[in-house]
Amino acid sequence: MQKEEKIKYDFETIVIGAGHAGVEAALACARSGHKTAIVTLDKNKIALMPCNPSIGGSAKGIVVREIDALGGEMAKAADATALQMKLLNNSRGPAVWAIRAQSDKIAYSQYMKQVLEGQENLTIIETMVQSLLVDENNQAYGIKTEDGSTLLSKVVILTTGTYMRSLTLRGFDQKSEGPDQQRTSNGISDQLANLGFQLVRLKTGTPPRLLRSSIDFSQTKVELGSDLPLAFSHQTKKFLPIKDQLPCYLIYTNAKTHEIINNNLDKSPMYNGTITANGPRYCPSIEDKVVRFADKSRHQIFLEPESTQLSSIYVQGLSTSLAIEQQDQILRTLPGLKDCQVLKWAYAIEYDAIDPRQLWPSLETKIIKNFFTAGQINGTSGYEEAACQGLIAGINAHLKLTNQEPLILKRDEAYIGVLIDDLTTKGNGFEPYRLLTSLAEYRLLLRNDNAQTRLINYGYHVGLVTDKQLEEFKYQQNLSTIITAKLQTIKVNQSSDFGQFLTTNYQTFIPDNGISCFELVKRPEIKLEYFKTVIPEINDLNYHQNLELEISIKFAGYIKQQEKNAQQMLNWETKQIPKDIDYDLIDNITLVAKEKLQQIRPLTIAHATRIPGITPSDIHMLLFFLKNKYPYLNAN
Repeated sequence: MQKEEKIKYDFETIVIGAGHAGVEAALACARSGHKTAIVTLDKNKIALMPCNPSIGGSAKGIVVREIDALGGEMAKAADATALQMKLLNNSRGPAVWAIRAQSDKIAYSQYMKQVLEGQENLTIIETMVQSLLVDENNQAYGIKTEDGSTLLSKVVILTTGTYMRSLTLRGFDQKSEGPDQQRTSNGISDQLANLGFQLVRLKTGTPPRLLRSSIDFSQTKVELGSDLPLAFSHQTKKFLPIKDQLPCYLIYTNAKTHEIINNNLDKSPMYNGTITANGPRYCPSIEDKVVRFADKSRHQIFLEPESTQLSSIYVQGLSTSLAIEQQDQILRTLPGLKDCQVLKWAYAIEYDAIDPRQLWPSLETKIIKNFFTAGQINGTSGYEEAACQGLIAGINAHLKLTNQEPLILKRDEAYIGVLIDDLTTKGNGFEPYRLLTSLAEYRLLLRNDNAQTRLINYGYHVGLVTDKQLEEFKYQQNLSTIITAKLQTIKVNQSSDFGQFLTTNYQTFIPDNGISCFELVKRPEIKLEYFKTVIPEINDLNYHQNLELEISIKFAGYIKQQEKNAQQMLNWETKQIPKDIDYDLIDNITLVAKEKLQQIRPLTIAHATRIPGITPSDIHMLLFFLKNKYPYLNAN
C-alpha cells in the first residue's frame, strides 16, 4: 500500500452491511461530513426485520431513546411506522419502564431506504464484499468486491449481522443462506480468521408466519397498546392514538403441544447434534422452553401483525428448527390455529461472529486499525443492540477521522455503555448477548424518561444533534427548574380550595400547618399533573419531561444513592492505563490475571475491575506498578 498522502481514497468511510447497525453507522458518518459508502446485497432489504417485527421492549426501548438522544435514526423510524405502542412494566418501578412498538416491517425498511437515499455524503452500493483490504501495518484501507473491484477508504465498518457463513436449518434440511433466503458471505469469515480474529459460532431462529384470515381470533386474548402519548424520539410531536393501533393476540401452548415436541426432539437439529452453536438464552426456541422448563404446563405465544401491506401474522414464541411436518402438527394444537394456513415455516440459523473482547470500547478492533465492527457480528441479538453499536461505531469513526478522542459511554450514563462494556470486557459468553435491565447496576439512573438529559450533549458535540434540538431540550429543562422552585415555595393548607381538592379526590392528608407542593409530590398517590392549576408551567412540559421531573422528586433519595455509588466508580474510571503497558512486568499477579489483562487491555482501573477473574489483589498490584512506572498518571 502507498503512503496515505499519495492515496486517492474513494470514500472516507465504507460500511459493509445495511441492517440496523449499518444504517446507523453510515448515517452518523455521512451526517458528520464524511464521504461515506454503504454496501449491501439488495437496497430493497435495507433495515430488514427478518425476525420479530417490533422495536423496543424491556431495556431495549430505553436504548432506542438513547440512540435518539445521541442523534441516531431508529427512534424516528419506529415512531413513523408503528402499528402499536405500549409502555411495558408500568405497574413496577420507573427504572424498568420501557416502550415497545409493534412495527410495520415493510414501512420501516422503506423509511430507512428513503432516509439513506436522501442523505448527503452517502452512496448506496449493491454488491457482495469479497474481502477487506489490509496493509502490512495491519491497517484497513478499503474493500474488494466479488467482481474484483476495489474501493479505498480511510475507515471500514463491518456490520454483516447474521450473514457470515450462515446456514439455515429446518429438520434435516440445511441450506447455505442468510435470513429470508439471502446470500451468505464466506470470504470475510475466512479472512478474519486468517488475520487472527477468534470467531464463534452462534445460533438464532425465527417462527412461522401465518395467513391472518385463516386464524380464529375468537379463541385468543386481545392485547392492546397503551393509551398514552408514547414515542421513542424526542422530536416526535404526533402520537399514534389508541383507536388507530392494531391489536396483538395472546394464546398458550398445552399438553398436546409439548407431547409432539418431546416425541420429535430427535428430528430437531438443536437436539440431534446437527446444531452445535449456542442460541440466545433469553429468547429460546419452543423446543428449549419445553425441555428446560418441563415443570411448566404452558408457554405464552403472541400473534402479531407484520405490516399493513402484508396478510401475515408473526407467531412470537414459536421459534423452532423442527421440520415442516412437526411444525404443522404443533400449530394445529394451538388455540385458534386449527385451520391456519402457513405462509412461511420457521427455521434456525447458524452464523459466524467475532469474540467482542477483541474490540476496544470504541468498537475499533484491536487487531486491525481503522477497522470497526458493530451489531450481531459482535455476538449480540436484537435490532436495538445492533443499531446502538452501529451509531457508536459511526461516531467513533468520525472522531478518529478528525483526530479526536473516542466516545466511550460509562455504565452509569447509558444502557449503550453497559452493553459495550459487557461485550468488550466479558465477551458474550459464547451465546447471543441480550441487553436486560438486570445487567445495569445503575438502572434507576438509566431510565426511559431521562435519556436526553443523559446524552444529548454528547450527540451535540459530535454534530448529530442540531442547535434547534438542543434549544428545545434546554427550554424543557428550564421549565423543570422553574416548576421545582414553585413546588418548593407554594404551600398547601387544609382550608384552601386546592387542599380540599386533594383531600376529597385523593384522600391526601394535609397537616394543620400546611405542606409544600414539593413534599406532596413525593407521595405515591400524588402526580405532578395535579398541580397544573397552581403552577401553569406544568402544562408546557412534554410527556417524558413531566415524568422525569416527577420521578426525580419521588425517588430523590434512591437516585442520590446510586449517583454516589456511580461517583465512587467514576474515580477509578479516570485512572487510565496506557495502551502499551507490558503486563508481564507486573509482579505478584497470577499468570491467569496477566493473560486476561493482556487480552482485554483495559483502558482504566475501573475497566480492569470488571474483567472476570481479576481479584482485588491483582488491582492493588496493578495500581502499585502504574504508580512507579507511570507516575504522571496519578494512578494511586
